[in-house]
Amino acid sequence: MTTSAGIALALALASAALTAPAAGAAGSSAPALDWQKCGPAGLRQECATLSVPLDYAEPDGRRVPLAVSRILSDRPEARRGVLLVVPGGPGGSGVQRLSAKGEALGKELGGAYDLVAFDPRGVGGSMKADCGLADDDRRLVNLRSWPAADGSIDASVERSRRTAEACARNGGAELRSLTTANQVRDLDRLRAALGEEKVSVWGVSYGTYVTAQYAQKFPHRTDRLVLDSSADPNPRTVAQGWLRGMARGAEDRFPDFAAWAAHPDRAKDGLRLADRAEDVRPLVLDLAARLDREPKPSTTAGVPLTGNLLRQALQMALYSDSQFEGLARLIQQAAAPAGTPAGTPVLPPALSGPMPGSDAAVTVGVICNDVKWRGSVRSYERAVVADRAAYPLTAGMPANITPCSFWKGGPVEKPTRITDEGPSNILMIQSLRDPATPHSAGLKMREALGAKARLVSVDHGGHGMYLGNGNACGDRTVTRFLLTGERPATDVDC
Repeated sequence: MTTSAGIALALALASAALTAPAAGAAGSSAPALDWQKCGPAGLRQECATLSVPLDYAEPDGRRVPLAVSRILSDRPEARRGVLLVVPGGPGGSGVQRLSAKGEALGKELGGAYDLVAFDPRGVGGSMKADCGLADDDRRLVNLRSWPAADGSIDASVERSRRTAEACARNGGAELRSLTTANQVRDLDRLRAALGEEKVSVWGVSYGTYVTAQYAQKFPHRTDRLVLDSSADPNPRTVAQGWLRGMARGAEDRFPDFAAWAAHPDRAKDGLRLADRAEDVRPLVLDLAARLDREPKPSTTAGVPLTGNLLRQALQMALYSDSQFEGLARLIQQAAAPAGTPAGTPVLPPALSGPMPGSDAAVTVGVICNDVKWRGSVRSYERAVVADRAAYPLTAGMPANITPCSFWKGGPVEKPTRITDEGPSNILMIQSLRDPATPHSAGLKMREALGAKARLVSVDHGGHGMYLGNGNACGDRTVTRFLLTGERPATDVDC
């Protein structure tokens, strides 16, 4: 184990490394990237590997690989720079997001940018970490710490402690390197390897926090920054606050699903859940309560549909209107008589089995390494009781205890406070009804950034607005900014 003096020295060196210009900056001996064809056919996507220090406090020590991908501009005469695509999570793959969004981005931006992304540490083709968790502890419904049917958090406390101990025992230096600060450093190493003095960035969800941190630490390296679906960057709470926000977000967003599920058009597809939108909510809550008492066998052997699995499926489906149909079918299957094909629930793939060990490690690693999670077991018990009463759709999960409460070693380094210092080159876009990063939380990021930013509030539901859940007004505003640098003079509504 590292001594306390050694830890203090490492943190001091890491802080200096974060604020200093990156080694291999443009114009110096940045390592060349060996690009090879990859990705979907016809997309012109290329992939490479970027080598970065495992520990930036020891820049000449062990190095680890990061998977990098790009789609070059097909109009060199129109090219103005590089747009980095930073995924959400923690745990999202930048390479996969570029594959999914590259074609739409290329068309929308008309070749103005080379599109570039990377898999953060712990993700996809990059360096991996693993806590060695048992299968049951790697299921999403358990990593999310849903309370028991009666509201008890006893099982959550035991699982959280067990997970934290396993991560301390098995995760090693790889796990401890999973931090937002390191992702920011890695992002700047990628900029340098690309030979760019400045980069533009489109960050989504957790990626907005990474992008805001980058703007804070490397303001002279930023061109045009888009923060899509932001949460409160308060350095005292960070992800603990983001999790709490999901309760409010579900309440904001659910009426959109209820209106969809009660619309007469759903009758054509056999998916109409109720005649009136106001009847959908009690239907879902009553069904979840019944599944709490008597889980229903699903098509996945050994994994019955429980009340918490239904609630988790709901929370996931609220991210996009495109997921409403699948949720409505699951609700119908759960409500139909057991023992019939129509009454056998088909679980979403994410809920059918355990996460891979590396995915589970990054899911807990970043949020626990970034900041100390506050509260005693007793305070979590009280918080869950209050949250279940105020926000029954999420049944206390956002207020429940997590492995971070038992994390060994505490935060890796002091969190960075987002401020209004630096160039005014940030455009935020935020849904009014976001299930994961509610608009009220986005306003906290807007407040922190001050004159550096403008906010576009979109009258739409979902998570991730630009070229996704958004509308023509929001997309047009972001595209104009990326192409011309023009932002609204003040915050605007779309």
